[in-house]
Amino acid sequence: MSVIYIVMPIAFVLAAGAVVGFIWAARQGQFDDLESPSIRVAVDDDSPAPKRPTRA
Repeated sequence: MSVIYIVMPIAFVLAAGAVVGFIWAARQGQFDDLESPSIRVAVDDDSPAPKRPTRA
């Protein structure tokens, strides 16, 4: 029964961290654009990567 005195504070700290992380992400605008990510997956980037100059 005494293990509950250890587990409950850890659970509250983790839950508070999740709430703080969600609030931070919402204020930073992480959830503003819901359409572009799904379109970005379908668009294929066929342009070749720029070549690096080789050392001789």
